Amino acid sequence: MTTIHNLGFPRIGARRELKFALEAYWKGESSRDALKAAGAALRQRHWNDQAGLDLVPVGDFSFYDQVLDTSFMLGNLPERVRGFHGDALDNVFRVARGRSAQSAETHAQCCGGVAAGEMTKWFDTNYHYIVPEFTRDSAFKLDASPLLAQLAEAKAQGVRAKPVIVGPLTYLAIGKTKDDSDKLDLLPRLLPVYAELLDILAAQDVEWVQIDEPILVTELDADWQHAFNTAYHQLKSSRVKLLLATYFGQLAENQYLAANLPVAGLHVDAINGREDVLPLIGLLPSHKVLSLGVINGRNIWKTDLNAVLEWLAPLAERLGERLWIAPSCSLLHVPVDLASEQKLDPELKSWLAFALQKLDELRVLGTALREGRDAVKAELDANRADLDARRASPRVHNPKVQAAVARIVPHLGMRESAYPKRAPKQAEGLRLPAYPTTTIGSFPQTAEIRQARADYKAGRIGAAAYRAAMRAEIERSVREQEALGLDVLVHGEAERNDMVEYFGEQLDGYAFSQFGWVQSYGSRCVKPPILFGDISRPRPMTVEWITYAQSLTEKPMKGMLTGPVTILNWSFVRDDQPREASCKQLALAIREEVLDLEQAGVRIIQIDEAALREGLPLRKSQWKAYLDWAVESFRITANGVRDETQIHTHMCYSEFNDIIASIAGMDADVITIETSRSDMELLDAFDDFKYPNEIGPGVYDIHSPNIPTQEHIVQLMRKAAERIPAERLWVNPDCGLKTRQWTEVIPALANMVAAARKLRAAA
Repeated sequence: MTTIHNLGFPRIGARRELKFALEAYWKGESSRDALKAAGAALRQRHWNDQAGLDLVPVGDFSFYDQVLDTSFMLGNLPERVRGFHGDALDNVFRVARGRSAQSAETHAQCCGGVAAGEMTKWFDTNYHYIVPEFTRDSAFKLDASPLLAQLAEAKAQGVRAKPVIVGPLTYLAIGKTKDDSDKLDLLPRLLPVYAELLDILAAQDVEWVQIDEPILVTELDADWQHAFNTAYHQLKSSRVKLLLATYFGQLAENQYLAANLPVAGLHVDAINGREDVLPLIGLLPSHKVLSLGVINGRNIWKTDLNAVLEWLAPLAERLGERLWIAPSCSLLHVPVDLASEQKLDPELKSWLAFALQKLDELRVLGTALREGRDAVKAELDANRADLDARRASPRVHNPKVQAAVARIVPHLGMRESAYPKRAPKQAEGLRLPAYPTTTIGSFPQTAEIRQARADYKAGRIGAAAYRAAMRAEIERSVREQEALGLDVLVHGEAERNDMVEYFGEQLDGYAFSQFGWVQSYGSRCVKPPILFGDISRPRPMTVEWITYAQSLTEKPMKGMLTGPVTILNWSFVRDDQPREASCKQLALAIREEVLDLEQAGVRIIQIDEAALREGLPLRKSQWKAYLDWAVESFRITANGVRDETQIHTHMCYSEFNDIIASIAGMDADVITIETSRSDMELLDAFDDFKYPNEIGPGVYDIHSPNIPTQEHIVQLMRKAAERIPAERLWVNPDCGLKTRQWTEVIPALANMVAAARKLRAAA
């Protein structure tokens, strides 16, 4: 009998219940008990949603981030939050965002907040985790109480629970040392804590534990390969069975290592690593379970169930009860329930599957393998009909768009002149001071903005009233920036619900859900647009708003666009053509917008590529192919303008040091990047690589409510000036300000402007 199981479930809730509970608590509008009750209700509902599976994940729920929860479980807390009073959950929030609810900040040291933990992307996803911090003196001490509490809840509900934990090697690999020590030196201290945890779970009558080691799909040197053998041979005496879970890619040269680790089972991603499966069957010992991730946990298209069964059936005959099936990875990365979508086009809806529908697909596959295909004939026939309709739909393919991509030639991606020649022209036209100040684009999305948007979408107000409301908000943003003394202004993006969704709504080839929310970090959710067909731009998308904002001020106004690579990576992308082809379609569409902005007199245009690094393959050997087409797509978008037009790009909360040459190859006149949480660590790349253009290292961590001081900003910029000539430095926040409040933004930006003036005076 084939076992069916799940690796993880979305925790934010089908209607973002956890988001609203978190934010109410942080604002002091609800109690900690109410927040915990909301979490318990979501867990209960989600376990019910997974009824019928043979094993259900427990421990995949988190109030903020599962990696941060792991740090707390292992007793690996940053020194700055040790010894704080109060509930442990408040300490989790202090590490995650710099502070918890104001009512919880009773300890004298934390009333003004603490430095939030560094945040970066979970492998190649748009999910952000809080980076574990290590030093050579790091010690570990188990506190399994939150996991055990969830396990007790699940058992009381009759759930056949499979606890889920981050594995020791992945935990070390994704963390950072705060000194020059080697992370692997910490492994002998870490493993006894993991062994203790497994013993405790065994005492709770747990049979299987899922231990996630996704770094096995990356290139590992000999030391890390040896560390895997050391770790799992030390843990093999545990009385629980370990299912070692890998996902997001191929095992490739790590197949032998993974197959021979002393664990009871191995999960592999059969969506991204199907080529691993047959070799693994030959390598696995005859007693070991092989779990295949046959449902895509990263995208929302229906699975071709008939094709999967054709492939799985002979494997099931060969493996028997040793075959398990599951989604490829945790379903954290897809929305919860397609049934909630009452406004989505019915034809398009018939092509999709969200988390609950993916579990239904899994159940169909399981039934077919156990009882034969006739037991699910109706489901298989319906699935085939839906997929055939998608393949034949004229809505998917646009010959004009495909012909435009075929006509792309190299000169489309070239500026008229190299940076040294065009920079003086831009300086002459813009006349900016040293250390020019700007922001990344968005300003707070107030309750009034959201209400006006909701009223417009619901038909309670007309287009003219909505336009007037957005113009009033734009004017407010402009006046606030002028009062603060910023040098380059933005219009504030009041009209934009999301930096990708806003553009997708105006491009042919995209569709949108109502409730397709996915967690990005903490309470922050995004609703990725659905890229289902060939992309084109029917009309200008931003020109009206930007030119209106420019009419309100004599200062330069940035045109704000999202770049093609980020739109691609932050969408649910069609799976019937290479991503490169979709990206180049997007590049041509956004290029038209860039040229229209320039024609309208906009002298600075920012094209955000926040997700450039996120799209990197997990194996460095595959990076070049991706970076070649990603950089080409950006250049196609950006480089049709005159020398006098200054092109900016922005990247946030990712590691860039190892792709800095490709970033330079984008040839943007100015790049802005996150550096405040990492204490300018990202600028280490400039020790060895002489970046040729201008750069704005972020000095204001916008993901924390803490307000940076003038002194702190000056200190960060002086660090930056040690690596980059001061005449090529800008001063700006890490990212957009839409999630912050005006009461936080104004004093923070005032300090930023004051810091820039101090730097100019000292120059």
